[in-house]
Parts: sequence; structure tokens; C-alpha cells
Amino acid sequence: MKPLLIYDGQCGFCRIWLDYWKRLTGDRIDYAPSQEVAGRFPQIPPEAFAEAVQLVRPDGSFVSGARAVFETLGRERIYESSPWIAACAEAAYRFIARRRGFFYWLTVLTFGKRIEPARFALTQWVFLRLLAAIYLVAFASLAVQVTGLLGEHGISPAHDFFDRIGTNLGWMRFWAVPSLFWWNSTDAVLAGACWAGVVLAAILFAGYLERLALVLLYVLYLSFSLAGQEFLSFQWDALLLEAGFLAIFFGYTSVTQKTIAWLYRWLAFRLYFLSGFVKLASHDPTWRSLSALDFHYYTQPLPTILAWYADKLPRWFHHASTFAVLAIELGAPFLIFAPRRIRFFGAGLLLGLQALIFATGNYTFFNILTVAITLFLFDDQALRGIVWTPRRVRGWLMAEPARSGRIGRLGAAALTLLLLPLGLARIYENVPLAPQLPQPIETLAGYVAPFQVVNSYGLFAVMTTTRLEIIVEGSDDGQQWRAYEFRYKPGDVNRAPRWAQPHQPRLDWQMWFAALGDYRSNPWFVTFLERLLEGSPEVLALLEKNPFPDHPPRYVRAVTYDYRFSTWDEHHETRAWWHREPQGEYLPAIGLRTTAAR
Repeated sequence: MKPLLIYDGQCGFCRIWLDYWKRLTGDRIDYAPSQEVAGRFPQIPPEAFAEAVQLVRPDGSFVSGARAVFETLGRERIYESSPWIAACAEAAYRFIARRRGFFYWLTVLTFGKRIEPARFALTQWVFLRLLAAIYLVAFASLAVQVTGLLGEHGISPAHDFFDRIGTNLGWMRFWAVPSLFWWNSTDAVLAGACWAGVVLAAILFAGYLERLALVLLYVLYLSFSLAGQEFLSFQWDALLLEAGFLAIFFGYTSVTQKTIAWLYRWLAFRLYFLSGFVKLASHDPTWRSLSALDFHYYTQPLPTILAWYADKLPRWFHHASTFAVLAIELGAPFLIFAPRRIRFFGAGLLLGLQALIFATGNYTFFNILTVAITLFLFDDQALRGIVWTPRRVRGWLMAEPARSGRIGRLGAAALTLLLLPLGLARIYENVPLAPQLPQPIETLAGYVAPFQVVNSYGLFAVMTTTRLEIIVEGSDDGQQWRAYEFRYKPGDVNRAPRWAQPHQPRLDWQMWFAALGDYRSNPWFVTFLERLLEGSPEVLALLEKNPFPDHPPRYVRAVTYDYRFSTWDEHHETRAWWHREPQGEYLPAIGLRTTAAR
């Protein structure tokens, strides 16, 4: 009493796809090879079985070819919606059927000999564990710095920031700068919010109250990203917000799983592709001449010790590596939307690139988060067997996903219609001399922008070819100067580059950006020196060495040096990891009025 799909049992291409269709249709359709059942259906010409699949309905009528495929998969409405669709489908079917040998090997190459319906329950589960760990690290890292950066006696007090912008924005401030710290930004609240984020991340990692924890983590981190001003304006902060927002909509119905997986792939495409595109769009000569890695290892913000050794590789290797970086960032993202095995190959290239970046540069949790997002290029079938899961969740991870209801499908469609055009807009805005976007998209992007759910990416569009390093010094008499030592940024030439990630020393990072301009364009830097003159314990805690442990200095100043990695010979002779040459003043000596008068 069920429809019966009859196929050529000797056709390898047919067997692969029919096995896949059985998983899609369940017990709604019966399947049988023509070699076994053809004699039961004299109404079908014998030669027809070798030309196309035949679908025999319960009433004895039958259809073949593309029509049979659409009806088997429950998509007959698509076939019947237009004569053009039906004609194109039948032409495509005949083209493939006559070349089944070629398409068999193409299927094996791109999908393998066993095709399963794509499922992402395990992928989601693994991603959520990684996301929880990243949130935990991000909040814990911020917790040990927040009072020195944003506290009352910090470098950029959050309450001063909110006072300044609140006066100008009026009631719109809650939409333009959506942050919980409008109501209270005392040191205790800032520190408590960080540790609350750590607790919520631990709850998420354990698998409890997942959606509630994801909402609260996103709201907390968004609040900090805006209150933190320049200290939380990095691309990985935006990426964590975008990835965390999308995770709120995780679900275990078939449509939800596939929609969210596709949207993460869309995020991965934008992240990787824009990273390569901006390098060429900027017309930077080092990228175009493939010489960028001649400079990158020692001019990047916080190199690891492995970067010192990578810098010593032959110049031809640096040029080949630069070409590989551009090729992977510009080419591999398009494999994200390719068939399964080709997509896996692209994922391998992208993950390999992230591993090399992680080894040579301290980019906090950026590479780990990027790897987590890249996991959506795989599916449950690929991860099963290599990922350990607790026994208590193994059952429902292996269960068939529930069918999505009407509300679930509408929600998935609405989310896609929001994020897809905004993502296209972010790519488009990086195109040089591109005309303005259509007004509706511009308006939508403006309304959504404060929430950072769709962002633009692309590091090192212009490669720095020299490294100016700011050295902050203090003095009691204006003659003898002693240097403040930072925890991770270069200072003492005899100290090897340190490993910091996944922790982010945010002051050390900002010092790298400050060196690209001057103190007038970095007002926070002047406040930083004022805090040193005041002897602020919160700010001094951000540093490795305070040369004035008993009292604040009377004067502070900032000077610049040109830093580069030492050569093999220099290192063997002096044990120095860096070589530096003085370049002059960054900020002349200053003092507080009260101390200068003494």
C-alpha cells in the first residue's frame, strides 16, 4: 500500500543515492532493484528500467525520471510549479543518467560511498563547549584587568565615558550604546559582572540552562564591549559577540540545525574572505610583492617566541608563505559551500592556517574562536568517533532530529533574511569606490550596528614594516630615568617574547596601536601616565615591573625605539632577543602640579 521506487540494482551511482534517499523518506517509500521486481509490473516497458528510476504508486500508476525523484522526496509541488522547472529537471536527469559512470566517481570524490543526511546536533554540542570555554577565558582575562582599565582610578573610567555620551544622546543612549553599566559602573559592579560571566560560562559548559546562559553571556559581553571603549574594540571581541548571538538560536530540529550551520558557514566565509580581500584592496605593496612576512613576525603586536625562529627562515620561504596565506584566505572560503569532501579539504586548509597563526602570535582567543566556527564545515558524521561525549547526552545526540514546525521554519527564515543581507553589506563596504548601498539596507545596518550581530573583519590590511615601541619612564629628578616594564610587550631586549594567549593583556595591545600615531590621537595614554604619577594601584597591577615601589615618580615621559628581532649572531653574542635603536620622544616629561611644585 506504499509507493515503490524501482532502480537499477547494478548501477553504483544509483545505489549510493538510493541509500541516501531511504534515510530521508524513512518508511514512507519502499525501494527495490529492477532485477528483482520488474516482472511484477508488465505495464512498464522492460527497457525503461535501465533508462530511469520508476515510481509505482499504490493505485498502479507510475512515473519515471525526474518526476519520480521529486515525488519520492516529497517535492512534487516544486516540479509542478512551472513547466520550465519540469523541463529543466528532466533534461538534467537524462544528462546524468547517460553518464552514470562519470557521476559515480564524482559522487565518491565529493561525498564518499555513503551519504547521510546532514545533522549538526553533535557539531552544536562541541561548539557550545568551545564557546563556553572562550567566554570563560574572555571574562576571566578581563576580570583581572577591569578595574585598572575601566575602574574609578583606571585608565578610561567607565562612569566618565557614560557621563560624556549620556549628555549628548539623551534617551537614545540606551539604543546607541546598549550596556547594563548605564545604571552602575563602580569597581565592584565591573569586577562582579566579570566573575558572573565566568560562572555563566561554566554553567553553559556543563550543559545546563543553555539558552538562558547564552542570552546573559551575550548581554554581559556586549555591555563590556561598549563600556570598554578602545580596550574592548578588537575584532575578536566583535567576533565573540556575533558567534555568541547566533548560538542563542541553537535548536535540535532538522531545519534549525541546518539553518544555524549554514549561517555559521556564512560567518566563516566573511571572516576568512575579508581577511584576504582587505589585504589586496588596500593596495599595500608588501602584500602585492609577497614580502609581508619579511616584516610580520617582529612587527605584529605581541609575537611569541616561535615568531623569533620563524623570522629566521629563508626569504623565499617568507614569500611562498605570503602567497599561501593570500591563496588560502581568498580561495579556500569558496570551498565552504562546496560538496562535503571538498568542503572538508577547505576546512583543513583554514584550520592549518589558524594553527600557524596561533603558534607565532598572541591573538588571545581569536584563533580558538575561529577554529570553533570552522567546525561547522563538518557534520555529525565527520565528528562522530573522534569526539568524546558524556553518556548522559550521547542518546539524544544520536537521535533523529525532530521535524520543524511552522513557527520554527518562519524563525529560521527571518534570521537568515536578517543576517544574510547585512553580511553582504559588510563585504560590500570593503570594496573600494563602491556606490552607496540601497537605503533600506543602510537603515537596517544602522539600527542593528550597536548590537554587533554582523561585523566586518580583516586584520593587517596594511603591513607595518617597522616596529616603534613606546618605553614609559619615570624619574624623581628629571635626570635619572627608570623604565616601567610591561608583562608581554617588548621592553627589555634580553627578555624573550612571551606566551600570553588565550589571555589578552589589553593595555599591552593598546600600546602597539598607540605607537602607530602620537599621544594627541590617544588621550587614554596621557591618562595612563597621570595614573602612574598618582601611583594608582589598579593601573600599576597591569604592569610587570614598577621601578618606584615606595612612592610615585615626580615625572614621567615616553620615548620610542625602533625594535627588530636580533639576528642569530647577535643572540649568540649578547643573548638578546631584540635589537633596538632610539627614535626620540613620544611624550615629553610631565608631572602633576602638586608634585612638580615640591
